[in-house]
Amino acid sequence: MVGVNLTGRSVVAELQGYYQSQTNQRWLEVLVDCPGTQEVYTYKLPAQLTVQPGDILSVPFGANQVGAIALRFVEHPPVDLSPDKIRAVEDVVSRGFFPPAYWELLNRVAAYYYTPLIAAIRVALPPGLLGRSQRRIKLIGEIKPGVDAFCTPAAKEILALLQAQPNKDYSFIYLQRQVRNAYRGVRELLRLSLVESYLEPPRLTRPKLQKAVTLVSTGLERDITSRQQEILDVLRRQGGDIWLSELLRLCNASPSTLKTLEQKGYVVIEEREMLRQEQGVLQAADEPKTLTAAQSRAVETITQLAGCDRVLLHGVTGSGKTEVYLQAIAPILRQGKSALVLVPEIGLTPQLTDRFRARFGSKVCVYHSALSDGERYDTWRQMLLGEPQVVIGTRSAIFAPLPRLGLIILDEEHDSSFKQDSPIPTYHARTVAQWRAELENCPLVLGSATPSLESWVISREQGSRGAEEQQTTTNYQLPTTHYLSLPERIQSRPLPPVEVVDMRQEIQEGNRSIFSRALLEALQQLQARGQQGILFIHRRGHSTFVSCRSCGNVLECPACDVSLSYHHTEEGAPQLLRCHYCNYSQSHPRNCPECGSPYLKFFGSGTQRVAQEITRLFPQLRFIRFDSDTTRTKGAHRTLLTQFANREADLLIGTQMLTKGLDLPQVTLIGVVAADGLLHLPDYRAAERAFQTLTQVAGRAGRGDDPGRVILQTYTPDHPVIQAVRQHEYEGFVEAELQQRVALNYPPHGRLILLRLSSVEASAVENTAGAIASYLNNYITPSWEILGPAPANILRVANRYRWQILLKIATDLQPVLPDWQQVRSLCPNNVSLTIDVDPLNLM
Repeated sequence: MVGVNLTGRSVVAELQGYYQSQTNQRWLEVLVDCPGTQEVYTYKLPAQLTVQPGDILSVPFGANQVGAIALRFVEHPPVDLSPDKIRAVEDVVSRGFFPPAYWELLNRVAAYYYTPLIAAIRVALPPGLLGRSQRRIKLIGEIKPGVDAFCTPAAKEILALLQAQPNKDYSFIYLQRQVRNAYRGVRELLRLSLVESYLEPPRLTRPKLQKAVTLVSTGLERDITSRQQEILDVLRRQGGDIWLSELLRLCNASPSTLKTLEQKGYVVIEEREMLRQEQGVLQAADEPKTLTAAQSRAVETITQLAGCDRVLLHGVTGSGKTEVYLQAIAPILRQGKSALVLVPEIGLTPQLTDRFRARFGSKVCVYHSALSDGERYDTWRQMLLGEPQVVIGTRSAIFAPLPRLGLIILDEEHDSSFKQDSPIPTYHARTVAQWRAELENCPLVLGSATPSLESWVISREQGSRGAEEQQTTTNYQLPTTHYLSLPERIQSRPLPPVEVVDMRQEIQEGNRSIFSRALLEALQQLQARGQQGILFIHRRGHSTFVSCRSCGNVLECPACDVSLSYHHTEEGAPQLLRCHYCNYSQSHPRNCPECGSPYLKFFGSGTQRVAQEITRLFPQLRFIRFDSDTTRTKGAHRTLLTQFANREADLLIGTQMLTKGLDLPQVTLIGVVAADGLLHLPDYRAAERAFQTLTQVAGRAGRGDDPGRVILQTYTPDHPVIQAVRQHEYEGFVEAELQQRVALNYPPHGRLILLRLSSVEASAVENTAGAIASYLNNYITPSWEILGPAPANILRVANRYRWQILLKIATDLQPVLPDWQQVRSLCPNNVSLTIDVDPLNLM
């Protein structure tokens, strides 16, 4: 075992060619994919294997078979290690994934986010390339009553978990996270022969192979039957090459008939790779649209950008940002380069992909976590070919291995979905995109109707201050940031007026409905006018919580410190209570579990409650629910939006998924059922997020020929965010918000690092948080301060207690930060620590 400081330069030097050893034994240093391991290990290379640095390998590691990255060859093994004790590389999983710029990008991610390099590699690669075997615990047979009478509490908990699982089987890692002293409990159950322990091998993704038929006949066949001749004729009409399954279907033939033709030498049947890719709906060809003056200036500026310059494209909702993207990408493809387009939500990709495929055809591919492992694996490999293409994906697509990258675009760049909270690294796709643009020397476009404060400040300062500062320490010139505005909608359509309804006044005047009178009237007119609308509510489910009206008890999740939400699935179905944090669910009780009272009442509203009220008040209105409950299955986003676009429903009822870039020209009415749930959150970004969400959802209205109308219901109509949304006043809101951020040293006028600690033991995580805070206090300087340790806003989630420590750092100073390895060493095995750099979620 040898430690090493991994830099891009040290590895790049080895990427020039295959190592041709002149000795009998070859030695290879690798980085293994094993939690807690950051060192480099030496392996011997079998004679039959050819390996190049950057290849992904499968190697033995302890009792497991794990994934590894080949780093470099060495002439001799470590002097303190006997050669006969060095294990051999098992196999090569995939070859040549790490060109120099890509390797440097991964090193930057690892360094900036204080995470092991292997963690950065793991998040960048498609599932299955790095595989590792895992220890699993399985129940043996049926457990007789009373067998666990003398077991320890840990053993009893493990038995209960295994018995509740359909396969009676869990990974040991999962049991460790769920049960205190799981190791002792498992050891006890093994001794009692109640469970067995086994090693599950790695599940590595491999290319999909399928049999294909190729015609090799000259057309002068003599010794065949008429049926065989018919099959050959079909094969000729298909171009002489077709998948075997497809030929059998077309000819209604049996495999034996094809086998006979192969034996006679008229066809060749062989296995070939079949690429697994997301298949979109076939789109009619689309021609570039006539641009407005502002769009033309934007396209001209983007296409003339030098090097890795950046653009903030600030366009109001409906101003045609997508058309700007399309016309900026077209010359990139003509130059033989590729473009990368990132969107915040999987739900956005079908609609955006359809527009891009209508313009660029088969050059468009999709990459996000909702694809199968095989689809992601094959799409990744397809990118490596270097052909001009457009890749559309969510945040993980920023690591797409496009060899000739000509342009990067982040659509809705303000969205918090671009930030990863877990697992590590806790990267922000916008930050990684800036690094990648620099390393690939290509422009970066950030598009939004409500830009993040970070992007706004940088664009307005034109990067001048940052450039001057950096030039004092390096010869590197920071990229220039350009600000481009699209201030008007396409065809000069007006932004929809926002009507703010004071729900306090509604109650005073006797209206107890969740809908104001103005919204009720608008809904009545909707179907009569043949128009469509959207109802926005920030929560899914039916009701926020269930409370006993006799004793005041609120039904809570047994594993989290939060209330259970009521979910109404369908008429006659069992009533269900569900936790939105750990997904625990239970049947709704008839009586209060505390006092036995039957008077349980639902409080708050979610998408299901809104849908139920629409059914009761407007039975003639057809609606579609669009939230995470109704879009769990693959392709559900496209199906529901297609149904709505085809006017199979009058209303779309949904959560924040509706606010992110959906273009539905037929929508004229937007109803915000309860804006207050976005405003009063214990987070310094609450006002910014609320403004962005409400402005974005309001922007879904009036994109077609008919004017739009927005009805915003609130109990605080004078709140600055509500007033800014009503007036479509982005700049005024931003200036007021920035004044508060400056006063408190919050981003973008300060930096934050959040330490998140969790454990199944309340005392362990609290004590560890205190120990880390004491260690950090030794580093306090005027450039930074410590807030905490303190319990998280929700102390317990999924039976894990959570504490956090927040570090505030002034941006105009270079602080001396602590040794993060030393900080991690203060955590015992039963406490996990995540270092979240530039956190967006403090709750």
